[in-house]
Amino acid sequence: MLSAEIFTVPLETDRYLVYAPLRRAAVVANASTVNFLADLAGGVLDHPADPDGSLVELLRQLQILDAGPETPPLMSFAGNPEPTSLTLFLTTACNLRCTYCYAMAGDTAPRLMKLDVAKRGIDFVAANVKRKGWPSFEVSYHGGGEPTLNWRTLTGSLDYARKRAAALELEVSGTVATNGVLSDAKIDWIIDNLAGVSVSFDGTPEAHDAHRVTRGGRGSSGRVMHTIRRFDEAGLSYGLRMTVTADQISALPESVEFICASFKPDRIQIEPAYQMGRYEGGASTETEAFIAAFREAQERASHHGREISFSGARAETLTNHFCAATQDGFCLSPDGNVSSCYEAFAEDGTWSNVFFYGSPDANGGYRFNRRRLARLRGQSVEHREYCRGCFARWSCAGDCYHKSLAATGEVEFSGSDRCAIIRELTKDQILARIAASGGLFWYEPRLTEAEMARLQGGCSCEPC
Repeated sequence: MLSAEIFTVPLETDRYLVYAPLRRAAVVANASTVNFLADLAGGVLDHPADPDGSLVELLRQLQILDAGPETPPLMSFAGNPEPTSLTLFLTTACNLRCTYCYAMAGDTAPRLMKLDVAKRGIDFVAANVKRKGWPSFEVSYHGGGEPTLNWRTLTGSLDYARKRAAALELEVSGTVATNGVLSDAKIDWIIDNLAGVSVSFDGTPEAHDAHRVTRGGRGSSGRVMHTIRRFDEAGLSYGLRMTVTADQISALPESVEFICASFKPDRIQIEPAYQMGRYEGGASTETEAFIAAFREAQERASHHGREISFSGARAETLTNHFCAATQDGFCLSPDGNVSSCYEAFAEDGTWSNVFFYGSPDANGGYRFNRRRLARLRGQSVEHREYCRGCFARWSCAGDCYHKSLAATGEVEFSGSDRCAIIRELTKDQILARIAASGGLFWYEPRLTEAEMARLQGGCSCEPC
């Protein structure tokens, strides 16, 4: 009998992807094999599509047939949060005026986090880590503005975190998300003190400068590329975050080619522009054109031995939560209140009533809104009816909750344009794994060479 949750995804005429996500297994099948699987689900083993039993044997080896029960990746949370990492939203000020900024950074009076607010959060997280017996914790700098504009609190908080970690015999690391418009003095400090950086950079100077402009309306690519080159020279670990607007979709492959030929990032993440903030009402980028451009960009990257990523497509992952937003994420606003989501950085922002779930208490810690916390924890993918029939559900995990709210509001999630991107790019990843495994099937657990040879050569279907 079938022992795996399987999904059948059409590829082309008489070709299908049969995918068992919890078994980490997939095969490319024809229509007769798909019908055979349907019969297996009904308890029929004898079938003309498998005259010698080799297909049944393959399915058994892949644990799709006659194996033990599957274990879904269900992680749940209860009680008060005990975070072991901390994100600080240092400021809403910004030295750029990017046309697609979801946060509209710099448009309102700037809010700056005081050092005492950061220290309270560090104390809370460090105590949790020590109590759990973990060796280290991380402090990340993010938010609705450019973190490095609150330089005093950034540098002072990391210095404090190191002293606190040393007192508790722990290790601590720091990371920052930045627009890359930095002075050399700040670049020097980042190189010397941070473990990793995420830089917003959109590709060629023309693509970048089309939307990432200074307060005076000038392009920022020259200064950002200077920063990236400095990071390359120092061997710093960093990633690039590319945001694609509708007018720049066609330029994406060239932009990825430019990055791969010019710089040495560890990661290149590409996301469609979010229709919020300054880009509210902008043309959607979550389109078939984006999928096509992403695929061409991936080919360009592959020629350089590189990979690009999109946040919702991650076939290598099995989880029921997309991100920390539904897993007790611990992010502090400039006023010291607790949000679970990077995109909910201000108490008066859109969906703040969903994502802000804590505030400072009188004892140096935090009090938590249990109703909001329970709702956030309940947004895991197994509770989403729409996602139940989707082959990507255990990797996408329901996608970004903030973006889902923006797409459908607080009613039951009914899908979004991002879903199409996720399914197509996840399918690409699975097919790439099949191709890398010989073209017949993909199975994550390592097999012996003899087992692999037997499986590759033992199936008589065309193709399996």
